[in-house]
Amino acid sequence: MNWRIGWVPFSALLVAQAAQAQSVGYEETLAAARAEQPMLEAGALRVQARRDAADAADELPDPRVRAGVMNLPVTGPAAFNPYAQLPTQLAVGIEQEIPNLARRRARYGLAGSEIGIAEARLGLSERSILAEAGTAWIGLYYAQQRLALARDSLDSLRDFVPVAVSAVASGSARPAESLAIRRELLEIEDAITRIEAARAAARARLQRYIAGSEPVAAGGAPQVTVDPEELRFALEANPELRLADAEQRRAEAAADLARAEKRPDFGVSVTYGHRNPDFGSVISVMGSVTLPIFTDRRQNPRIAAAEADAAAASAERVDRLRAIRARFETDLAEWRSALQQWERARDQLLPLARDRADLETASFAAGRADLVEVIAAKSALALLELEILEREQMAVEAAATLRLTYGEDRP
Repeated sequence: MNWRIGWVPFSALLVAQAAQAQSVGYEETLAAARAEQPMLEAGALRVQARRDAADAADELPDPRVRAGVMNLPVTGPAAFNPYAQLPTQLAVGIEQEIPNLARRRARYGLAGSEIGIAEARLGLSERSILAEAGTAWIGLYYAQQRLALARDSLDSLRDFVPVAVSAVASGSARPAESLAIRRELLEIEDAITRIEAARAAARARLQRYIAGSEPVAAGGAPQVTVDPEELRFALEANPELRLADAEQRRAEAAADLARAEKRPDFGVSVTYGHRNPDFGSVISVMGSVTLPIFTDRRQNPRIAAAEADAAAASAERVDRLRAIRARFETDLAEWRSALQQWERARDQLLPLARDRADLETASFAAGRADLVEVIAAKSALALLELEILEREQMAVEAAATLRLTYGEDRP
């Protein structure tokens, strides 16, 4: 078989895969997550819809046109003759309801609070998207780092396989030692399989927010450190709290609207009446006013209910602030724990594992150690390095989550 026949499609496949791969950095991912997201577009449209509705919130109701026959006799000699008697007329008129000013202001305030709620929910969506996109990028970045490290370690350990085979063949090593070496290799291969699955999952999550079928995390990871005091100071601007504030303003506006029902509304109407020319046409101008009577059974119960809702919204705002603070302190504690575990493994466990691998290698060269012990030490070192990368990922993810949720990376 001519190898060039199979090489051409294979090379074309490599070119196609390279064309599909897209390198993307962390900040670039966050910028892409802020733009062209269907969820954010939907939220922005809802905000615009509330603003459009607010423009007409305090407008007067539509005027009403009335037309008909007035005082038409139905009995006697003039029955059903609109021109036989003086009061009978063909009337057409227009009337306008005029709600009291307090009601109109309350409606406008209610519409404004709906805008605030829509904007706060948009902020929550933005925060959620940024946190998910940032976490997905970090997961992909460290999966790539761990995969490269695991493959290098596997290649390094495979270099000992010919040495083991030669040792068994010469009788200087037991046949069981080759099985032990294979077991160490299998552990690294299992780790590679798990890492490849984690990379695929992170890539799938990231593809939701950025274009490209094969994203590749490029550049450096975000900072693993945060400023707790700065984040704690920014809690009052949290989108969840802004939503609670907007909901409280809506409840207060609803209470104002309920109280405005105790004030009278007005109305005015103008009617033109066409009669028998002998009597002449007429025009009528009328005014009206509502009478808020029996308030104990009508307006007062609605006012009490609206004020109770406003008080409930205020209490919910306090509870939400407490929940945000508690969640922040929990996330902060998890970040500190992850950071300390990563630093401890990097600064204390890793040097010990490296020293062990070096000592076992030197002992093997001097003929005082078996090859199995060298392989075990190097395998343990490789697995520890993979674990350290996992711990670093956890610390970086915790720091990024804190910034994106509570701090400066939040839009």
